[in-house]
Amino acid sequence: MAKKGLGKGLDALFAEDTENLGVTEVNLNEVMPNKDQPRKNFDEEALLALSESIKEHGLIQPIIVTKSGLGYTIVAGERRWRAAKKAGLKTIPVIIREYDDLEVKKIALVENIQREDLNPIEEAEGYLALMDEYSLTQEEISQIVGKSRSAIANSVRLISLDGDTKSKLLEGKISEGHARCALTLPEGVVREFFVNRIIEEGLNVRQAEILAKELSKAPKNKEKSKVSSAYKIEMDRISERLRQQLGTKVVLSGTEKKGKIVIEYYGNRDLERLLDLIERR
Repeated sequence: MAKKGLGKGLDALFAEDTENLGVTEVNLNEVMPNKDQPRKNFDEEALLALSESIKEHGLIQPIIVTKSGLGYTIVAGERRWRAAKKAGLKTIPVIIREYDDLEVKKIALVENIQREDLNPIEEAEGYLALMDEYSLTQEEISQIVGKSRSAIANSVRLISLDGDTKSKLLEGKISEGHARCALTLPEGVVREFFVNRIIEEGLNVRQAEILAKELSKAPKNKEKSKVSSAYKIEMDRISERLRQQLGTKVVLSGTEKKGKIVIEYYGNRDLERLLDLIERR
């Protein structure tokens, strides 16, 4: 099967199809979504806005489908198909093409990536599906989607994120760069501490890399040592915050379960000042 149009971008693909194959109007209920569509989440507000536009202007750009059983499977354009259903259309303009399963996956992935419709995990899962199911190399995938091989490799690594870090990535609380830094640390308390520091302090990726290196200095395969290292860094950070707020030296000591705070003062007037600060808070 030729890869016609894939390397030219979607606009070229649509223009080429419209010119050479023409547009056919089919019943909307004959068209089914692609079960292997890499995009799993669709913004309901955006769909509603598109459906209102379709009600007023019609569906200007046809979707691309392939024949499947008694109907058609969407190759590109599921978002428009969903919006057309919301708009109450009975028929939909399509371009019918013959594609095998691999070509369908490729085009669906390219469409979503070029339109930035995929979240980082959906994109990674799309690449992984091409690698696992069709034995494509990262280099071959990079040529299909127009990204570097290293970008593909970095994307696929995100699949191995733990659930909590993955959720924070999908919520936009951390970036892909932050998430890749998190992967250099063991799952559990250390990684949780690391991700929370990024969010609380608004660390950029470079700052996160430095913090990750600090947390990685503890001996390998000694989780307890790494937890202690993370705890010490956190205590130092809190001590510094207290010092800035109270205007005097503050020392925190103890373990993660129990400890003490030592606040230094210099004379009765300084003690009165500290008491006043504490009482006001």
